Amino acid sequence: MTRFSRGVFILWVFWRHGLDALLLTSLQRPWLQRLVPWLRLGRNLSAPRGQRIREALEALGPIFVKLGQVLSTRRDLMPVDIADELALLQDRVPPFDSSLAIASIEQALRRPLHEIFVSFDHEPVASASIAQVHFAVLKDRHGVLRDVAVKVLRPGMLAAIEKDLALMRLMAGWLERLSADGKRLKPREVVAEFDKYLHDELDLVREASSAAQLRRNMEGLDLVLIPEMLWDYCTTDVLVMQRMTGVPISQIDKLREAGVDIPKLARDGVTIFFTQVFRDGFFHGDMHPGNIQVSLAPETFGRFISLDFGIVGTLTEVDKEYLAHNFAAFFRRDYKRVAELHIESGWVPHDTRVDELEAAIRAVCEPYFDRPLKEISLGMVLMRLFQTSRRFHVEIQPQLVLLQKTLLNIEGLGRQLDPNLDLWATAKPFLEKWMMDQVGPQKLFDQLKEHAPRYAKLLPELPTLLQNYLRDGARDHSRLLVELLIEQKRTNSLLQSLVSAVIGFALGMVLMQFIVRVGLF
Repeated sequence: MTRFSRGVFILWVFWRHGLDALLLTSLQRPWLQRLVPWLRLGRNLSAPRGQRIREALEALGPIFVKLGQVLSTRRDLMPVDIADELALLQDRVPPFDSSLAIASIEQALRRPLHEIFVSFDHEPVASASIAQVHFAVLKDRHGVLRDVAVKVLRPGMLAAIEKDLALMRLMAGWLERLSADGKRLKPREVVAEFDKYLHDELDLVREASSAAQLRRNMEGLDLVLIPEMLWDYCTTDVLVMQRMTGVPISQIDKLREAGVDIPKLARDGVTIFFTQVFRDGFFHGDMHPGNIQVSLAPETFGRFISLDFGIVGTLTEVDKEYLAHNFAAFFRRDYKRVAELHIESGWVPHDTRVDELEAAIRAVCEPYFDRPLKEISLGMVLMRLFQTSRRFHVEIQPQLVLLQKTLLNIEGLGRQLDPNLDLWATAKPFLEKWMMDQVGPQKLFDQLKEHAPRYAKLLPELPTLLQNYLRDGARDHSRLLVELLIEQKRTNSLLQSLVSAVIGFALGMVLMQFIVRVGLF
């Protein structure tokens, strides 16, 4: 009943803001467009269409606001007037009353506001779908005054999100049962991933820990600044962090006037993204312009400032390796290898013909190489890839949905900063270096060093376990035996690689000495 009432409410909001009339107007069917004047009767629909869409999304709650935030970055897919209006959802969602924010802070930190802060700005500096931010001056336990930003969750967020997630689960179940693509698209798993990210975003301690991890990861890169978390003042509902000062990334004219190198800024953004994804496997998953600023301070001039770490993505080593190999093959235009990787990973049926999948991928990707970003729509590329995936029964990978969304955000951001940015050329050297780090000699020695204690412990036990297995059967020892055989196989592979490297090095030295001696004679 709750899901039904939520569905009715969504339809009512769409009707109230005239989105039904907008939909019929967009359809190229004259007989449908004749209904539009009748639908407008009794409703005041004089506001611009972008404003009505934004207000409808605000009325529907945080999940729909996040949808609007993603769409606002895709100016290649959205009309300008709608994209401009949806951009207001990035940090200008109507705020909740500051008295509620103060009550939440005092309850979370268990002290009156005046005992915590020397000053507190009652007017929020930013307001988004999940929380809003106030600036303040904090006197810490050492008596030092610090400029801080205080993030406070909106009241009643959990209940609002649960209603929408329940409706999404219901619709995902219908899609899985009724659609021919239901099993391949894995809608319930995708909703489960979305559920996890949203609930993580409601825990500000988790957000603070994610920010701290990203701050450590990015320390040596000198391209991005991440605020310090003040742990003595962090709770589930309230987060106090270092105040950052910068210019929003969307104010490009102001950045250009200040002397910021905009093309370099675009390239740095791509570098930051690929570093977080492929080096660390831990990336900012909500990189819309409302969460990104640029520093104009002399000591950090031109660096990105990253904010709002409620949504972060993680990748396993298997995911990273698979993606890196795919990207590397893609940049080399080795479409056969891309097709083989899809089959090897099990993403497409094993009886898929490599040549057919290779030809389909080539037809999608080849037209977009050697073009500046202004002539490429990654959204259209993904749409064509989606059509190809449907033909070849490619299974959707729920753990990569957030990465795909973030990649769309990055492309939208790059398009705004520098339409002439060559996304592929910027990313290719980074990925090639990453691949060398994964398969080079240093990686081999690091793996051998890491696993040496396990090998030293397990390998001496292998003869005894094998004897016991042969004597008693597979009843008690099969699992451990399989584990040992796997470890032995890994050891053999590593040792063979190490021996090959040593032999290759020795032969190289011998050859070099021979050449030198011949030269001396």
